[in-house]
Amino acid sequence: MTSLRTLIAVSLVGSLATACGSSSRPAAIGAAKSAEQIVFARSTDDVVSGGVLFAPRRDSAKQIALVWIHGWGVNFYEPSYVAIGRALAQHGYTVIDGNTRMHDLGNVETRRGGKRVRGGGYWGVASEEPRDIAAWIDLAEANGFKRVILAGHSAGWGAVRSYVAQVQDSRVVGLVLASGSVQPDLRSSDPDQLLEAHRLVASGQSDALIRDPKRNFPSYTSAATLLDIDAFLTDSGARDFFGVQTAKAPIARVHVPLLAFFGTRDDVGGRADLDTIASAIRRRKSGVRLTTALIDGGDHMYTGQAPQVAEVIARWAAGLAGSR
Repeated sequence: MTSLRTLIAVSLVGSLATACGSSSRPAAIGAAKSAEQIVFARSTDDVVSGGVLFAPRRDSAKQIALVWIHGWGVNFYEPSYVAIGRALAQHGYTVIDGNTRMHDLGNVETRRGGKRVRGGGYWGVASEEPRDIAAWIDLAEANGFKRVILAGHSAGWGAVRSYVAQVQDSRVVGLVLASGSVQPDLRSSDPDQLLEAHRLVASGQSDALIRDPKRNFPSYTSAATLLDIDAFLTDSGARDFFGVQTAKAPIARVHVPLLAFFGTRDDVGGRADLDTIASAIRRRKSGVRLTTALIDGGDHMYTGQAPQVAEVIARWAAGLAGSR
């Protein structure tokens, strides 16, 4: 059976990491029109993640919340994420935009035995990320929401899809793929880097950085992160979530409605990827109710298109059980 650790979207560190560093000029962010609150969630292994809760007006509030998980190298206060959260609040949805231990390029996620445990894109172990997602769902429940939508943007889609496929949490009633990976990841680990990673971890230097010689700019990954990526790449099911080339695909374990969308301008996917998802679901007769959309003029971060993204999500969410 595909393990939890190997279902994570560590495969997105390449193309999606580049896309997260979009060259588009950030959209201007205006003042909030409804209440916002900084919140924190503690995972079962004592990693405390920060986030923000966007609350709608009481007279328009829906009975379902949305948890939004960020992509590689960024965090919950990315301007586009804030704009989307605020726009969804105007549609009556409570949104929790939360960090995971993979936020930014590097962070100190916790301390154990008097030592720092680093996280982030360079140091984090993505296979542990679902623990953070569970903590955010718990927070939503503590705020009165028995039903939640999980939305993963870019590499965040990998963590979200893994959680839903493995945990089978009855509180999750919908899943959103926001510019995440669809096609199979056909990469293989560099044997020299892998050998060095094993040596460093064995000598207690799991945080040591290893430079990727194949890139024409400085790019580093810790030894522990490289081994986590290798575990992903050696699992055929994890690498091919929708079963484009794999018989036993994790999509078979998803039983909630799925919304998938990409931007039409310089995003990591498009109409062909949405068609691939639809074909995979039809072929497997999984029963997943799929809705697809394209964000007109949207780049990978949906710069300037937050109202359109919110409209697409809100219209889809209105059809979910318990959304009223």
